[in-house]
Amino acid sequence: MKAPRLQAEHSLRRRIHTILDGGKNDWLSRSIHVLLVTLVVASVAAVILQSVPEYDENYDRFFRFIENISVSIFTLELALRLWTAPEHTPYASQSALSARISFIKSGGAIIDLVSVLPFYLSIFVSTDLRVLLLLRLLRFFKLARYSSGMRTIIAVLEAEKRALLASGLILFGVVLFAAAAMHLAEHEAQPDKFDSIPAAMWWAIVTITTLGYGDVTPITLAGRLIASATMVMGYVMLGLPVGIVATAFAEEIHRREFVVTWGMIARVPLFRSLGATEIAEIMRYLRAQSVPKDTLIVRRGEIAHSMYFIAEGA
Repeated sequence: MKAPRLQAEHSLRRRIHTILDGGKNDWLSRSIHVLLVTLVVASVAAVILQSVPEYDENYDRFFRFIENISVSIFTLELALRLWTAPEHTPYASQSALSARISFIKSGGAIIDLVSVLPFYLSIFVSTDLRVLLLLRLLRFFKLARYSSGMRTIIAVLEAEKRALLASGLILFGVVLFAAAAMHLAEHEAQPDKFDSIPAAMWWAIVTITTLGYGDVTPITLAGRLIASATMVMGYVMLGLPVGIVATAFAEEIHRREFVVTWGMIARVPLFRSLGATEIAEIMRYLRAQSVPKDTLIVRRGEIAHSMYFIAEGA
């Protein structure tokens, strides 16, 4: 009796995993995704409107209703994702317990947890409501699970994290030296504004980012020369991380949106014996698709909806 029961549980777990993370061809999965995205947008909008005193006073019950519904469904979603973690491809080789531990440490699970944590904290712990408001707004990042564009940006930032960290360190060094130079040049003329390097760092940050609030300005010749050099360095330094991200983003988009070519089809063993006319006809029905590593395409034994050819990768 145990074996059929375990098999039924395994099938149910796999089905729920497919609904939560799977197929575009599954109408139930698409419906659940639309529901979750709608709840994320509604709950974030409610948090924003709740910060307006007039709306908070007049629509408090409505905002609480949205919060209760959202937290209930988000909690159920997190519990189901935790239960179905062993079905997730990256954790397939692990035991059920190890798979769930690996899942709960992932970025997506942490965002899911933080999205419901403020509600339970407000029940059991007396905390600053402004902090809870900020935590509730983090639900916005749940949309990354359903947005290929956001996932692309996250992948780009992850791939270029070393280069971005290096450019950040260089930028901090420029801020530090600009602040130190301005402190030496202006501390006697303006002791109330440049009395220390930390105080001068506000001016350095505002100048390098080219905001120029104008609340702190140099009045000595040396200070103005330093300010001019700092402005020029600001343009150069801010362009560095922007260039890194833009280049990496363009490369990522190029990898994901490759074009199906005649030669690509001709290399598929199934089509090698076909002529140019037949291959050209097949090209009309093929669509290029790029998926992240460890993405589940289809399981052995399941009913197939499409035929896939691996053009690159494994």
